[in-house]
Amino acid sequence: MYVWRRRWRAGGRAALATKGPGGSDCRLDQQRLDRLAQALEQGPAAHGFGEDQRWTLARVADLIARMFHTRYTLRGVSYLLHRMGFSPQVPAHRAVERDEDAIATWRKETWPAGKR
Repeated sequence: MYVWRRRWRAGGRAALATKGPGGSDCRLDQQRLDRLAQALEQGPAAHGFGEDQRWTLARVADLIARMFHTRYTLRGVSYLLHRMGFSPQVPAHRAVERDEDAIATWRKETWPAGKR
């Protein structure tokens, strides 16, 4: 409050006007962001991640480091992907091997015993 009051006294209403969003600027220009989007569309296997076909934040951070020699934290990758229009995805279907009766039994018997 003291800082706001000091600014108001020094410059009036204009001194209290917003200066825009905080934080640092994106380290990747639009051309690099487009290249990253194309690389993500190709899938993880095209970039040497053969175990499964999911992009994780760590994998995307590794891809950015390899492509552009720029390091991002996992949270920074999350912000970057969100800004680019990507969103977290969850599976639409359950596994075929899923046994609903075994899950219900485990929830009723095993799980409460482990909580004690």
